Amino acid sequence: MENKERTLGVFPLSMFAVGLTLASGVFSLSGDFAKSGAHTLATLIGWGICGIGMFALTMAFFKLSVVKKELTSGIYSYAKEGFGEYVGFNSAWGYWMSAILAQISFIALLFETIGRYVPAFGNGTNLTSILVSSLVIWALSLLILRGVNQAVVLNAVVVIAKAIPILAVVVAIIFGGAFKWDIFMENFTGTGELSLMEQIKGTVYTTVWIFIGIEGAVVISGRGRTTKIAGQATIISFLSLFILYVIISVLSMGVMSAEELAALPNPSLGGVLESVVGPWGATLVNVGVIISLGGALFSYTILCVDSAFGPSEHGAFPTILSKQNAKGAPTWSVIISALIIQLFIIIMYLNSATFQALYALSTSAIMVPYVLSAFYYLKVVAKGEDKEFEGGKRTLPWIIALGASVYGFWLLYASGTTYILIASLLYAPGTLMYLYNRKKRGLKMFDGSKSVVVCVILIAAAVISLVLTVNGTLEWF
Repeated sequence: MENKERTLGVFPLSMFAVGLTLASGVFSLSGDFAKSGAHTLATLIGWGICGIGMFALTMAFFKLSVVKKELTSGIYSYAKEGFGEYVGFNSAWGYWMSAILAQISFIALLFETIGRYVPAFGNGTNLTSILVSSLVIWALSLLILRGVNQAVVLNAVVVIAKAIPILAVVVAIIFGGAFKWDIFMENFTGTGELSLMEQIKGTVYTTVWIFIGIEGAVVISGRGRTTKIAGQATIISFLSLFILYVIISVLSMGVMSAEELAALPNPSLGGVLESVVGPWGATLVNVGVIISLGGALFSYTILCVDSAFGPSEHGAFPTILSKQNAKGAPTWSVIISALIIQLFIIIMYLNSATFQALYALSTSAIMVPYVLSAFYYLKVVAKGEDKEFEGGKRTLPWIIALGASVYGFWLLYASGTTYILIASLLYAPGTLMYLYNRKKRGLKMFDGSKSVVVCVILIAAAVISLVLTVNGTLEWF
């Protein structure tokens, strides 16, 4: 990156990163922990694990962006450089699938929210919702094909739409005296339906989901005037988000019991504010959700396209996905992303999938790229490839690398067998693209025996997942 592009100071850089990461998950945060079975103690412990682990992972992304500047494709590049072509391909494929599934979850939440005012949309997954959402996705894809790839005014409106209801909730609860200590402590550990460990594991998908995008925010930090400023902005943006999320969770648990929070319709933050200030509170939150999700659909349509286009430019995906039209848009990346989104929209309709189930799938898909990035940074530190940039200091890099890697193991453990099997079925079809692309480019199918082993394990897991899905043992939604 040229020096003239490194112009941002700490505050604007931090706020830009916060705006990039703060997404729809914050509006359902109040009820999602309760829906997963996590009570107060488990939620607090879950946040503690997330705070340490996700911060280490965020710093690992930042360190890699400094130490490995030549790896311009981010998550895909890290996995490829650290573990070979096939693993790198799967990292890119998983990131693409995660972006697509995130888009589907936004659709579910958007039309469920609209359905509270327009009954024809029902719970957001009925036929009317599916038809309208399909039209929206193809309309957005058409815009991108025509060269529309950014909307500064829209982004500004979306950030404001997110901020107002969130601030309203915090202010109303604190200054309205709605937080009650006895309610907060009422279901501190639950009544024994789930063990404490099972409750803690249940927090994983929510805590990871609301931080998806932090890797992109770290890339943006490269626009800082100096590496020190970029590092400060990375820390400030993460801590700002983390503190905000914890405050919303804790305040909500002091307003309503776990059972009441779990019973709230999406977005649950509206139900919390409604219980404090009345119906207009829910309306404020719902309007904010609708506006912000409208912007998110546009942004994530671009992200889905970029997630196919970038790996294609670097040889991981077929060349056709990086071919551009006269407007500079990658035609087939747009069309194929839209087709896959359309397929998942139909699957959502057939299964009446919930917002929570869909974002759990998106989170499952992105965990692999996250974990591989953490392991790659550990490899970089172990080899001492970062010494030139760290001034000989080794303690902090090792703490970050080990913290991010341990968190990676925790994510895999907490996911459980069910979602690991589901993730394998999401990843397996990508191998067909990988093999086709390697053959088309005249390259060896695999770059080593380790890649073959990974492929065999992945396909075996996918077959098991498919069999269990067909006989009804494994449920996706």
